[in-house]
Amino acid sequence: MERTAVNPWDWSIKLGYNQAEVIDGATRQVICAGQTAVDGEGNPQHPGEMRAQISLALDNLEAVLKDAGMTLGNVIKLGVYATDVDAALTNFDLLGMRFGPHQVAPPMTLLGVTRLAIPGLLFEIEATAAA
Repeated sequence: MERTAVNPWDWSIKLGYNQAEVIDGATRQVICAGQTAVDGEGNPQHPGEMRAQISLALDNLEAVLKDAGMTLGNVIKLGVYATDVDAALTNFDLLGMRFGPHQVAPPMTLLGVTRLAIPGLLFEIEATAAA
């Protein structure tokens, strides 16, 4: 699979994502449901702690991708939902720490929401991956 970044402007690169990517040669796609800060039983973890919830949501995303035979390096699109956008952005270095080693900056949308499906959750991340 070959990824070609499309960035008519460079401001999004400074925030860690491309405006678009052209994906050539992919033969498999994985569409991941939104991952949150829940344990293996689906119980919410880290109430009120945005940073800890982002970290666990990313752990859960990596686990789903691993079971599909992929890594964060295969992610081609992200959707992020947060009950507090400012708090999420303050902790977005966690995304850079996870995606940076893979040298990818998938296109992303961040939306502020009033709540997520399970009360107490603050952050949710969904992904599309390809190989």
